[in-house]
Amino acid sequence: MQLSAYFSQFNKSKLSHLSGLGTPLLVMATLGMVILPMPAALLDILFSFNIALGLVVLLITVYTLKPLDFGAFPSVLLVATILRLALNVASTRVVLLEGHEGPEAAGKVIEAFGSVVIGGNYAVGLVVFLILIIINFVVVTKGAGRISEVTARFTLDAMPGKQMAIDADLNAGFITQDQARERRQEVTSEADFYGSMDGASKFVKGDAIAGILILFINITGGLVIGMVQHDLSFDAAVEIYTLLTIGDGLVAQIPGLLLSVATAIVVTRQNTSQDMGQQVSNQLGQERSLYIAAGVMFVMGVVPGMPHIAFLMFAAIIAGAAYYGSKYKAKKAALLAEQEQKSQVESEQQEAEVKDLSWDDVNHVDIIGLEIGYRLIPLVDKGQGGELLNRIKGVRKKLSQEFGFLVPAVHIRDNLDLDPNVYQISLMGVTVGEAEIRHDHELAINPGQVFGKLDGTPTKDPAFGLDAVWINQNQREHAQSLGYTVVDAATVLATHLSQVLTNNASQLLGHEEVQNLLDMLAKSYPKLVEGLVPDTMSLGTIVKVLQNLMNEGVAVRDMRSIVQTLVEYGAKSQDPEVLTAAVRITLRKFIVQDLVGPAPEIPVITLSPELEQMLHQSMQMAGDDGAGIEPGLAERLQQSLTDGAQQQELSGDAPILLTSGILRSVLAKFVKHTIPSLRVISYQEVPDDKQIKIISAIGQ
Repeated sequence: MQLSAYFSQFNKSKLSHLSGLGTPLLVMATLGMVILPMPAALLDILFSFNIALGLVVLLITVYTLKPLDFGAFPSVLLVATILRLALNVASTRVVLLEGHEGPEAAGKVIEAFGSVVIGGNYAVGLVVFLILIIINFVVVTKGAGRISEVTARFTLDAMPGKQMAIDADLNAGFITQDQARERRQEVTSEADFYGSMDGASKFVKGDAIAGILILFINITGGLVIGMVQHDLSFDAAVEIYTLLTIGDGLVAQIPGLLLSVATAIVVTRQNTSQDMGQQVSNQLGQERSLYIAAGVMFVMGVVPGMPHIAFLMFAAIIAGAAYYGSKYKAKKAALLAEQEQKSQVESEQQEAEVKDLSWDDVNHVDIIGLEIGYRLIPLVDKGQGGELLNRIKGVRKKLSQEFGFLVPAVHIRDNLDLDPNVYQISLMGVTVGEAEIRHDHELAINPGQVFGKLDGTPTKDPAFGLDAVWINQNQREHAQSLGYTVVDAATVLATHLSQVLTNNASQLLGHEEVQNLLDMLAKSYPKLVEGLVPDTMSLGTIVKVLQNLMNEGVAVRDMRSIVQTLVEYGAKSQDPEVLTAAVRITLRKFIVQDLVGPAPEIPVITLSPELEQMLHQSMQMAGDDGAGIEPGLAERLQQSLTDGAQQQELSGDAPILLTSGILRSVLAKFVKHTIPSLRVISYQEVPDDKQIKIISAIGQ
């Protein structure tokens, strides 16, 4: 057993080393064909291989689901073109050296194409060859080259917009880092592929031109060699060398035409999960069109003088295809309806049992609620391609990881009292967010710098209030090329929901969530949690402390440090504000890292000593809630803090206000709703390894 396994592994290793030698050997063989003379038998084998390669490549392009699934096609096209040109050189050498001996001197394949395919008539062969050249060069190659050029240009123009859309989905939590990396790689691969196809189409065009030139050069050279070197008559030289040259040209042009058609198919394909046959059958199988076509064919078939059998036969075939296609679709629809009806009956049978009225029949207020108008129902219906449920799941996962506790589920229901395109987000039954969106449109958001205007309905992004435009889905790539960030309606709603939950995170953290956090901590640190509740403090006090932290933008992921501080200070004070301040000092490195990262300096705004003294006196008079600040002073303070925060944001820094520990809580409440981006920290919350850099001082 071990010996057989060893040999099996050895064979696999040998095959893995040999699998990459095919292309290099083929390229070296083409160089050999150009330099060394080749026997006619070997030419027959290589010509047959060339035709087989063209057929295989053509069939692969037909059955490939997406163009990027055959990403090696440009390289394959280059190698096949070089092989065909090298064969032309080798066959030309044989034709000119051995052609005077007869048609069979250049091999069976060239002889067959020169005699059987064109009937031995070089005039007919010349016409057929020229027609193939025209079809290949003027029709297929020219059209494919133009499509490749346009596709490559638009793909490259759309790259920045696609990258911004990926970044927007990543920042909103709809995708992970790995998924974002895969999507960026896909965008890059798509641009590289269509850029390569633009260049590869030039190979096909050049190959068609080379075929024409080689034909006339070979005929002229054959006549000269036959008449001068081998003393053949003009008629004999024309017959021999023209037939051989045309046969050689047809052998080369047929695989060239196959590869040209394959190139055209690749550049005209759409990125759908269907092969070409499925796309054609689905899109051409419209019963009405087929019946009309069958009627026209029937009328043409009964006109006197027309070929009745041919037209009537195809009329019957088209009508039959339409009839059986409609029956198949009807049968499929009936089967789906039957399955849906069966599932509905089963659900009704399960709900048929009459239950007594209980507490379960009492409607409770949802922690997080989402009500939508009836036109937005497709966003949550997976049967209609709705992605909102998956997006909301992604938002909950991202916020749960950021906050440190499980965000409650979002209860979604339709509300006929709302406008059809309106949704409402509620917390504890209170509406905290509302907007109007269009589920069948996409929102083009102006990130700050765009290069043109869009046709659509102007609006505002409901999450951040940015200027935006509702556009049709077919305008997506154009909008991205102008610098807009384009997202669908589900993404707009989910981003708004994420922003609302972030701004109201403290309301999501209740007694049940805190108890779960303590239970999870007790599994790893049982002695730390033991006796905390109710011996040291009540669960309600812990809840209030954690809510204070969340209200000030501090996550509760480090529950170990939080509980250690509560155990230490719980015997000294039960005041949630005092305990919150103590916990913030413990978490000072975490808080500052969230603001400035690993930077050694903390750029801050400070208050002048005179202003701090005035605020201290106001607090003593107002009872520490900030309500005693004189209105005029409060207005000037708010304006100064707003200007300072804007200045820090423009310089690329997080706006931070540094003040005393006594004022920190009051000022944090003062700026929370008026200047939400401004974070307030105290002198005690500055880590020992950080330096303070004062940007501006308020009151001076």
